[in-house]
Amino acid sequence: MKLANLLTPERIILEMTAGEHWPAIVELIDHLVSCSTLPGEMREEILAALKIREEQVSTGVGYGVAIPHAFSEKLDKVITIFGRSNRGIDFESLDGKPVHFVILFLVPKKDYHLHLQTLAAIAKMFTNAEIRRRLGEAGCHQEILDIFAGKPPKAAGMA
Repeated sequence: MKLANLLTPERIILEMTAGEHWPAIVELIDHLVSCSTLPGEMREEILAALKIREEQVSTGVGYGVAIPHAFSEKLDKVITIFGRSNRGIDFESLDGKPVHFVILFLVPKKDYHLHLQTLAAIAKMFTNAEIRRRLGEAGCHQEILDIFAGKPPKAAGMA
């Protein structure tokens, strides 16, 4: 499963404003609500589920990446959002380093197995230093989607 298939331009934040763990998650959820991807009436339930998950162990997995995720019986499809922070977010990561890329996803409880596939795909992609470098340098939403789709970088000077 390609991350590009789970994202749209409106579900990419090029520069997050939050500088800490929990406010970053709230910023992402509020963005999903504001772009009508997540119904507003589900906001508190989803935040509560994410809070429980984050209290178990930080989803800051290292390499400057965090993958917060939760389940809901009210969802009928996976919802994903990507946020980037050039200055870094204190995410209480396992390696103690700031997070620059946050991929938050919400999974229907009935599709629990998708959560493992999605986590594995994200983790595999973000172990690649070149992918992380390109995501950090990407100037627009489409460029980020192209990276997630596995498209090669455009040659310098070409449109």
